[in-house]
Amino acid sequence: MIITAGKRSFQELNNEIRGMLLSEDMIRVEDVNGQRYIGAALDKGKTIEIHGTPGNDMGAYLNGGNIEVYGNGQEAVGNTMGGGSVTIHGHVGDTLGYAMRDGEIFVEKRAGSRAGIHMKEFHELLPVVVIGGVAGAFLGEYMAGGILIVLGLDNTDKLPVVGAHCATGMHGGRIFIRGEVPQENISEHITAVKELDSRDTEDLQRHVRAYCEKFGRSFDEIMSVPFTKLVPTTSRPYANLYTPN
Repeated sequence: MIITAGKRSFQELNNEIRGMLLSEDMIRVEDVNGQRYIGAALDKGKTIEIHGTPGNDMGAYLNGGNIEVYGNGQEAVGNTMGGGSVTIHGHVGDTLGYAMRDGEIFVEKRAGSRAGIHMKEFHELLPVVVIGGVAGAFLGEYMAGGILIVLGLDNTDKLPVVGAHCATGMHGGRIFIRGEVPQENISEHITAVKELDSRDTEDLQRHVRAYCEKFGRSFDEIMSVPFTKLVPTTSRPYANLYTPN
């Protein structure tokens, strides 16, 4: 089933999408032009294929559904999502996966600032974000759990793989960065681990392989470059700001 977005308001478009999903499991939305909240709270078993550029908060509170975008995403993709998957065949803006609790996000190209901030995990709930290009400043800020992977592919502008203040306030989770990471861009509240353990390697390979399958990239080529793992040095990075030493 196909819906044409065009210049329609986000309210009108989302009303039609929700109404159609009552009887359909998969719909295609064409000519998307910045309409917000597409796929918000989409349930398990439902799929939305988007052609164009969706607006802010696409896939917010995603509840197990699947969204695939043939175009770029704007800000807050996957905001507080609780399961499901988002695939972006392009770039995304800031705050990708904000407060994400479960599910997977795959971005073919670059991500803006503050990707993965406040991500968290709980028992079997494990959010994963894979960014194919470089990522902006404050990657993993206040990260409490989950996995962030940055591949730095197709970096013709020779930008840092991650921007300034990476992992500021990080107190949980793991960040895997392909290639060299500028020390001045890494927060003092994390430690860089040069060698990955067997669990890290297994997780990293699984998610990189999924990225390659989605975007037609070479798994062997990507994995030929070593990865750095960033983990927090403490679960309370700012404890001394509020309590006596």
